[in-house]
This record gives sequence, structure tokens and C-alpha cells, in this order.
Amino acid sequence: MLLHPAVMFRKVVRQSKFRHVFGQPVKNDQCYEDIRVSRVTWDSTFCAVNPKFLAVIVEASGGGAFLVLPLSKTGRIDKAYPTVCGHTGPVLDIDWCPHNDEVIASGSEDCMVMVWQIPENGLVSPLTEPVVVLEGHTKRVGIVTWHPTARNVLLSAGCDNMVLIWNVGTAEELYRLDSLHPDLIYNVSWNRNGSLFCTACKDKSVRVIDPRRGTLVAEREKAHEGARPMRAIFLADGKVFTTGFSRMSERQLALWDPENFGEPMALQELDSSNGALLPFYDPDTNVVYVCGKGDSSIRYFEITDEPPYIHFLNTFTSKEPQRGMGSMPKRGLEVSKCEIARFYKLHERKCEPIVMTVPRKTDHTGVTESDLFQDDLYPDTAGPEAALEAEEWVSGRDASPILISLREAYVPSKQRDLKVSRRNVLSDSRPAKAPGTPRPGPSAPAASTNIAALSGSLAGAGEAGKLEEVMQELQALRALVQEQGARIGRLEEQLGRIENGDA
Repeated sequence: MLLHPAVMFRKVVRQSKFRHVFGQPVKNDQCYEDIRVSRVTWDSTFCAVNPKFLAVIVEASGGGAFLVLPLSKTGRIDKAYPTVCGHTGPVLDIDWCPHNDEVIASGSEDCMVMVWQIPENGLVSPLTEPVVVLEGHTKRVGIVTWHPTARNVLLSAGCDNMVLIWNVGTAEELYRLDSLHPDLIYNVSWNRNGSLFCTACKDKSVRVIDPRRGTLVAEREKAHEGARPMRAIFLADGKVFTTGFSRMSERQLALWDPENFGEPMALQELDSSNGALLPFYDPDTNVVYVCGKGDSSIRYFEITDEPPYIHFLNTFTSKEPQRGMGSMPKRGLEVSKCEIARFYKLHERKCEPIVMTVPRKTDHTGVTESDLFQDDLYPDTAGPEAALEAEEWVSGRDASPILISLREAYVPSKQRDLKVSRRNVLSDSRPAKAPGTPRPGPSAPAASTNIAALSGSLAGAGEAGKLEEVMQELQALRALVQEQGARIGRLEEQLGRIENGDA
């Protein structure tokens, strides 16, 4: 029996609600103009964004700086607008804390990692004092990325080929992984629950690493044959998506199963441009957006369970090439407009938001479906609440992100200040000495520093019990300072008597 042609070809076009996603730049008055984007030669995104703020690494004389703008501060940005400018060398990477929209980390050529608390309404004067400085790298720090589910856990990677993991809340180094990468690390990506991370390295290997054991879980050598920079990111189901170059310098995408790293599940060649491909992944929709440095387009692909696994969806094209790109977390999107992604594209002198939307039909009354909440586009997404404390993660616990519904449109919670306690709170729960062993944190430098740190804690401590505890510590420290002052006075008196020959 012959099938009707329409029946025969029905399955040729793959059904997907994301096939018609289209990108659209916002109007000019909604852009951020006159920003001097950094010219440093480093394959970073140069941009980080969250539901409150946009941060952009900028040119700075005599050090490193980045701008932090409230999202509503569009239009021309005054040259005198205050920056975050505590680094002594150019800033190479920035990352907003997923659990606090007012905390951002930065890595710099000065070998330092710094963590900053941004005032609730943005900067009114230059910010030069970080909440905490993390010292441990011996060469420039090109990568900083927060743990997805554990509070105050931050990963940094430098040109010393080391990965360090920090507890920002105690300003101490938890794990030092210094023997797993023989060459420059291009990028680091945590998996969904933060139990593992994957890296792409200049030696052309992709590695999956267990940070708490300090062990290599899986490795794929020559994931891409070309010599240009690669990227590797974890997907929600544990697969690894990579971008890189072929031996003939053609840009490639690949999908891998770390349980069987022998052959890629899928491998696609894109074109022969030479800009590094930066992938951005949405775990809720399984869509990967690929932006090339120096390109003027964003390509997007849907990852599925059936071959060929990587399905090309569409390309957003504009005239201007991109210097960098930031991606808004899902909780910062406008669900009423069926917005499934928003990118912040850096030009040489401005930042231009690009909105990705899924068109929805209009019914016979003229009401668009988009006026209703689209359950299929917005499954519950990762919220701002941490699933674990740093100490729980160090002790071996894992937890998936705590999800929130976007049905009522996300309302940000009141942010709590980042409090840094110099006490080593992890001393009781540390695993035995191992390759990825925790290291002792820095001791308190001086009583006066502690008073300042505790005063900061005081402002953020809400509970009466904690407040009482902080007050007691503060009084004890004051007594200690007075006692030391009196002792210094007595010693000076003795010294004076010795000098005068009285003693």
C-alpha cells in the first residue's frame, strides 16, 4: 500500500518548541553606551549578569577594574561612573554568586582572587576594598566560578595550571589541585550538583575531576585535534559538550559521555572562523547557545536523547562583532513575554541586550498565548537559595539546586551580606590528608582587623543569639586590644628607663 506523500515526510521535520526561537536586539535607548570594554587578550566572556546587576570588565589605567551597573541604568554611562577597582593588574574574569545577587568574584593578572559586596542600589563611589582577598595562585588568575549549590564555595584556576577551591566565608583554601593539568586551563564547568567539574586544557584533553578526592574521574585526550582554544561544559544529565577546532582549523561542536569517552556521541563542523566558541547552556530547555569571539552571530542547538543528539535550531545574526557575552540566569527573564534567554553582547564601546523569545499563537479573541504562563517553556528553575553550606559539601554531601517556580514571575529575596569569619570552622570536619586535601586557612592577621570583620558581621547578623555571640567576641577583642596596649605602654616605659640608664 502506498503512503500519501504528506504521511511519508511528516517525520522528516523534527518537532521542537524551540525551532522558531528568534533573537532580537533591544532598542538603542535600552543599551549601555560609552563603555570602554577591556582589550586584554584573554578568552573570557568579559561580562557577567544577574537579575539585579550587569558587570563588565573595562579598560583601566594602572590596575584592573570592572563596571557594575543596575540593570535599569541604560543609556550613556558617564566616564566618571565609579568602578570596582581594587586589583593592581587587569581583571580577566568575573562571576556573580548564584546565591547572593550582590556578591561578585574577580580574578586578575595580579594573581589575586577578590570577592566584593556591591551595595543594594549600586555604586556611588569607587569600590576599592574587597570583602575578602584570596591569595594562593603564583600566576595570573583567568577563571573564577562559584559552586552551583554550596554556599560560599568558589573555584579559581590560573596560568600556574592549578585549580584552587575556597571557602569564601572563612577566607581559606579548601583544596589545591596542582598536578592534574600539565598546561594552561581554558575553562572549568561544574556539574549540576557540584560533585564534579570538567576542564578543557591546552594539551587538548578534556578532564572530569572529583575536587574533594583530588582525583581524575575520566579523561579524553585530543577531544579536538586543533591547536586553538577549546571549551567544555557539563550538561544537566552528566554529558559533556565541547567546542574546539579540527586539525584543519574548522570550528567543531561535540557531545561526549564521560562513562565512555572513547568516541564522541556527536561531532559537528561549523565553519572555518578562528574565534574561540563560547558555549552558554540552559539546563531547563537543554538548549546550548554558541557565541564566537569576534563573530556577529549566536547559534543555538537543542541537545536531545536521540541521534544525532545535537540539533541545530537557528542563528541570530547582527552586523557588529562581539567582544564578549553575558547570559542572564533564568530567574531574571520576563516570562510574560515568552523570553527563554537574554544575552548581553559587548561591542567595543557598548553593551547590547539580545532577547531570545519563543513565538506563541494568538487565539480568535486576539489574546496571545504568551499572556498566560507557559509551563512547557518554564519548568521550575534553580533559585537563589543554597542547597548546602560549605562545611556540608566538604564533609562529602551533595545536593541538587533548590528549584523555584517562575509562575508568579520571580521576586528577588532580600540579600544577606557576605560575612567572612576568620575562624577555621572546617577544622572538625576535614577528610584525611589526600591529593585534594584541604589546607589550613590564614590565621587572623591582627585584633584590629578582626574587630572590623566582626563589625561587618554585626550589621548582617539578624538572629538575637548570633548578635549576642558577636557582641561577646567583640568585647573580648576590645579587652585584648586594651590589654596589649597596656603591655606595650609598660614595655616602652622599661625601654625608656634602659635607654636613660635608670634600669
